[in-house]
Amino acid sequence: MIKSIQWTGETIRIIDQTQLPERLVYRELRTVEEVFDAIRRLAVRGAPAIGIAAAYGLHLALRGQEFSSREDLLNRAESVVNYLSTARPTAVNLRWALEDVLQKLKSHTGTPEEMKQYSLQLALDIHRDDEERCAAIGRYGAEVIQDGMRILTHCNTGALATGGIGTALGAIYTAHQQGKRIQVLVDETRPLLQGARLTMWELHQANIPAQLITDNMAAYAMQRGMVDLVIVGADRIARNGDVANKIGTYNLAVLCQHHHIPFYSAAPLSTFDGRIASGEDIPIEERPCREVTHIWEKLLITTPNAQCWNPAFDVTPASLITGIITEKGILTQPLSRAIEKLNLNSQIHQNNKELIV
Repeated sequence: MIKSIQWTGETIRIIDQTQLPERLVYRELRTVEEVFDAIRRLAVRGAPAIGIAAAYGLHLALRGQEFSSREDLLNRAESVVNYLSTARPTAVNLRWALEDVLQKLKSHTGTPEEMKQYSLQLALDIHRDDEERCAAIGRYGAEVIQDGMRILTHCNTGALATGGIGTALGAIYTAHQQGKRIQVLVDETRPLLQGARLTMWELHQANIPAQLITDNMAAYAMQRGMVDLVIVGADRIARNGDVANKIGTYNLAVLCQHHHIPFYSAAPLSTFDGRIASGEDIPIEERPCREVTHIWEKLLITTPNAQCWNPAFDVTPASLITGIITEKGILTQPLSRAIEKLNLNSQIHQNNKELIV
């Protein structure tokens, strides 16, 4: 399995996803500013992956400075957390990873040098934890995939987007490894074509049969009986089960309801935001107009200076979601009640018991 992000001992090595599928390019990130830029311009992307990159970025920011006291170090850490959190505002994993590291640093009583080393250990732990979560999501997700199914997915949710095998794509990988005969339909995912560029590339690497379609072909494919299941990822999940994900996800959920096709979202527990009551409260990132007016920022496809609107995400209401696949089990309807049980049960984050609600 490919590794989209690695700690080399001195730098963060990433696959520059802006270069795929034309070229497989690895880049070394040496400063927190380079990490911010890589996240912002989507060289590293996917909610779990940017959280991991940010945690390593915080360590880089601390490692390169001298601190007279632990308070001095913590002040710098808080400043970096606030800075990196603005790189991509919708994906909750980014802020979650940074705050997790910051809170644990605040509890550390060692010297500034010891705290620097501890920040690296925390980043490594987050990376390893995501790898384990992805494997578990893959196992649970494979349970909803039957032999012979035709599965539609959107955007990219595989190894490129996480620290492991992926979320929605991880379920597809696992089902394939179990010997299930599956066919994947891949939405191109306009405007940045993560499906066409990244998901098709990953599926090709894994020898999983796949067909590329444009986003506006999904309805016709469903009408013709070419789709048995839809699995997508998530960038933030509200307390009531509303899911923010790559723009175009809501379209698929509405289509699935009309055509009576199961619609699942796959995400680790770190994607759940207990502070957000519903999807209406989720901040939606709006990106530059040029992403819409140009194909991969190279070929102009409209009139010069055309006005546009470019929200990077949309929100799918919980009522349209069959279930949410997590590393602890599959949450089913009513999702608000399932998530309430999840949040109230502190054991969910502390052991390996299954959660099927």
